[in-house]
Amino acid sequence: MIGHQDAESAFMEAWSGGRLHHAWLLAGPQGMGKGAFAARVARFLVTHDRGGNGQAISLDDPGDGAAGRLVDSGNHPEILSLTRQPKDKSKDLARNITIDQVRGMIRRLHLSLSLGDWRVIIVDAIDDLETDAANALLKTLEEPPAKTLFLLVSHSPGRLLPTIRSRCRTLRFQPVASGVMTSWLHELRPMLDMAEVRAIVAAAGGVPGKAIALIDSDVAAMEKKLLAIASSGDPGNRLREALAREVAGTSNRARLELVIDIVPGLLARLARERPIVEIAPVLAQWDRVQRTVRDAVRGSYDGSMVGFEIGNCLAELAPRSSEPAR
Repeated sequence: MIGHQDAESAFMEAWSGGRLHHAWLLAGPQGMGKGAFAARVARFLVTHDRGGNGQAISLDDPGDGAAGRLVDSGNHPEILSLTRQPKDKSKDLARNITIDQVRGMIRRLHLSLSLGDWRVIIVDAIDDLETDAANALLKTLEEPPAKTLFLLVSHSPGRLLPTIRSRCRTLRFQPVASGVMTSWLHELRPMLDMAEVRAIVAAAGGVPGKAIALIDSDVAAMEKKLLAIASSGDPGNRLREALAREVAGTSNRARLELVIDIVPGLLARLARERPIVEIAPVLAQWDRVQRTVRDAVRGSYDGSMVGFEIGNCLAELAPRSSEPAR
């Protein structure tokens, strides 16, 4: 899978050499498919023998068919997953993975293996553990049961307890190069116009999952609107007001997130196109956009306000007329 090659190579080398660390931290941007990679690793381990016999060369090697069918049906007893659960009588997910979930998992670890040679625990994402749950997990990582592998998905590894990070081998999922992303996306969706592909790749920032999510969004049209603000300066605020209306309210959250995804790549492109002496103002507005988004996430996430402020940042980059001679 795109973006997984280095991680797969590192894991297969450890497995085939019989040096499989008991805990792996899958770190990188959200949308890199770390959860999908964890599922592939789990499937591989419970369908192959205990030591790594050097025969399999890929995580996609089918291994034991009966065990594989159990995995595919979601019924393999030795694969345990910790994720945020739906709230009572609601489709919304809880804010955290709770200590009760971690305690339930720990109780399972005290039982003997009932099928196969490995038990795999997937925590997706470990960033979501509440404090007590993280501390409880840490104690298990310090004294892990034999033949148990922890796969800890993290979108923000810097926020984790240093003691958790220190007990894991880290697999970093780096953003994919734009050329590779362009080829992959064109192959995946050949009906897309290449201009649209390039716009999606720029907005995705090297994250395949984000690119997939953007396919059904009119990236090119939104990019055109944002460029119009940056090129004209939007005298009279007409374009900025239209942008604010377009991303206002909870029903337009996806459109606001599209704008947030597009703007960094758009600013990077503007910086590349301008003389060196004009790059500093672009970088200043990039920083201003990041602060705006960060403050909005911490607060009420007022889409209209965020949209208008992003428009203000872009308007600041419009070419200025030369001052008349005096």
